[in-house]
Amino acid sequence: MTEKLSAHWRANSNTYPKKFVLTPAQRAEYNESRLMCGADPKTISEPKHMGVPIEVTENTPGVMIAADGGEVPLQA
Repeated sequence: MTEKLSAHWRANSNTYPKKFVLTPAQRAEYNESRLMCGADPKTISEPKHMGVPIEVTENTPGVMIAADGGEVPLQA
């Protein structure tokens, strides 16, 4: 997510994307990785990644919605 966000910033004059869309399993993995990297457990439930909202839905491969509305896959 951070890699895609950084690339979006570079390509769009630091404009934020609209949101990330993750499955519940992807969100759980994201939360687990944050804990493993030392994140404060109190902030884990915050629905944002570096200021970008996170939406959770079953019907997604995991994408970032760019500022222009285009979908950017999170997995290569």
